[in-house]
Amino acid sequence: MSAFEFTEDQEAIRESVTRLCARFDAAYWREVDETGNFPEAFVGAMAEGGWLGTVLPAELGGAGLGLTEAAIMMQAVAQSGAGFSGASAMHLNIFGPMPVAKYGSEALKKKAIPRLISGEDKICIGITEPDSGLDTTSLTTRAVRTNSGYVISGRKVWTTMAQRANKMLIIARTTPREEVKKATEGLSLFYTDFDRSKISATVIPKMGRKAVESNSVFIDNLEVPAEDLIGEEGRGFYYLLDGLNPERVLFAAEAVGLGRAALARAVTYAKERVVFGRPIGQNQGIAHPLAKSWAELEAANLMAFKAAALFDAGKDCGAEANAAKYLGGEAGFHACETAILSHGGMGYAKEFDVERYFRESMIARIAPISREMVFNFIAERVLGLAKSY
Repeated sequence: MSAFEFTEDQEAIRESVTRLCARFDAAYWREVDETGNFPEAFVGAMAEGGWLGTVLPAELGGAGLGLTEAAIMMQAVAQSGAGFSGASAMHLNIFGPMPVAKYGSEALKKKAIPRLISGEDKICIGITEPDSGLDTTSLTTRAVRTNSGYVISGRKVWTTMAQRANKMLIIARTTPREEVKKATEGLSLFYTDFDRSKISATVIPKMGRKAVESNSVFIDNLEVPAEDLIGEEGRGFYYLLDGLNPERVLFAAEAVGLGRAALARAVTYAKERVVFGRPIGQNQGIAHPLAKSWAELEAANLMAFKAAALFDAGKDCGAEANAAKYLGGEAGFHACETAILSHGGMGYAKEFDVERYFRESMIARIAPISREMVFNFIAERVLGLAKSY
């Protein structure tokens, strides 16, 4: 990839994913949004095409590609009209298993990764807790050592796909906070069975993306074998850090894709809708906001792929990844808002789809980190200002 264009192979990824996504039309995504049914057929088709293993190591059955290729793929999914209903349905499979692939034992890698790539195993990730939020070092879920492994008890919230998962990546404190020198120490990461006799998951009704549920999870004395520990005990927080920047880049790329889907709908409507004897797109009150949305989306896209290129080159991309997440979230939201307003009253109707895009556009503004925490990071790490929290 050069500074401003993708390679032929990268463009081929976008074209292949776009062709696959074309099999799932607006009516399909409208239905799963309405019913809350998980888009099984779509995820099955993506798994069959090998896309769930895009960034996972080739020796474990993945494609071994980079963040740039993953971002191209996920953006194409969102841009197809699938939005976050489609992107979130497979998002966890992209970089979610990376701690297992990178730090897990050879036995754990060989057992876990191929089954995730094929879609045979379904993963959820337990990090956020009701009382800690983004302050992961303050989590209270405990993993207590036993003769055969650990027993985990605690609570997680906003755990995506816990209704369907048979596997869970979970972080828990193995050493009490008061017994470690740094709050980031003493946290351990596990990849284990989602044992429903010891774990209860309750769906959180939410504003959008009904097809990919989020949950409150309660864990009561879950027995975890020692071999399900990822890497070293007490190093889990650092293993998670590896995946934070890629996740932010993917969210940015997906948000841009969603914004582009909304913009395309609005432009089509502006060309076809005739009022007072002329298409409404001829009016600058409609045309200019659409043009502004295009410019914002393109600028956010450049930052997202700059961050991806830095990551793939093994360079620090923290500032760019955080900025991309912020810019992508805002640009996607503004494009979706503009699409609704361009449709007028019809923008509020489900049959035109932009109202779903608008609801889903809030996700990238909130997750996986708030705008304000992005600003805190940039203020402190880039501008050299004093830490404010």
